[in-house]
Amino acid sequence: MTQTRDLALTALAPAIWGSSYIVTTAFLPGQSPYLVALLRALPAGIFLMLLVRQLPPLALVPKILVLGALNFSLFWSLMFLAAYRLPGGVAATLGAVQPLFVLALSGLLLGHRIHTKGVLAALLGMVGVGFLVLGPEARLDLLGVFGGLAGAASMAAGVVLTRKWQPAVPALTFTAWQLMAGGVLLIPVAFVALPDWPGLTTQNLLGLAYLSLIGGALTYILWFRGIGRIDPARISLLGVFSPLTAVVLGVTLASESFSLLQAGGACLALFSVWLGQQGPRKPVTPVSKAPALAATGPAPKIPAA
Repeated sequence: MTQTRDLALTALAPAIWGSSYIVTTAFLPGQSPYLVALLRALPAGIFLMLLVRQLPPLALVPKILVLGALNFSLFWSLMFLAAYRLPGGVAATLGAVQPLFVLALSGLLLGHRIHTKGVLAALLGMVGVGFLVLGPEARLDLLGVFGGLAGAASMAAGVVLTRKWQPAVPALTFTAWQLMAGGVLLIPVAFVALPDWPGLTTQNLLGLAYLSLIGGALTYILWFRGIGRIDPARISLLGVFSPLTAVVLGVTLASESFSLLQAGGACLALFSVWLGQQGPRKPVTPVSKAPALAATGPAPKIPAA
């Protein structure tokens, strides 16, 4: 029952991420992917850091910077690059290859065995997402395809290394550190890519607030909490809920069509999630706080404002 609850809570993250496409197109049309990534990560990181009021130990800072780059700076920049240069269906299908990357990296970095059911579930999920979102207007752009595949690889590495390097702190604190690092790393990129920053309307700010606080801070607290409790290969399969949500919102809010082929793709994607949970289970013990805190010492506090 606990595992089922953990899966359900973690699945909320990609389900909410699925709303990012319609929010971006409605509230942030034509904005730079680097600007959107920066303004999505940095405000959320600052907000959470003010809540947790705890800095990472100095010995952990290099790993936090790597995780912040993989999970936020690189992933979000590449994701928006793919979204701007490819139809949403193509970008989503490329993103669905992420579970295969996670399986390979889990075997390489965590010593997990690669099981046939896990590989089959990942392939079925990719095919299901393809049926769900690909249309006859789908086209390929070399840079966009690179962005989609590199973004999937970046997040896959972030998922596996988040599990490998997870410190003995609450998910809220770990999320704050990574979001802050990801936002800070994006500052020079945004300044180089955007010598002239565009003005932001009230509508733009509302969209960014949603993407940052709900689609960023809240969802990644749930996501990193799940990574600490669930095998990375299983957790990565939950990503199919993102295109599923995007399609549902497109049908209900934007009057988009929904075909029988898409319905079959949705069923196949959901089946892949179920199949991925049926393989041999490697026990995943939640990180205990006592040993790590004893090894690193108490983390410094941020002085009160």
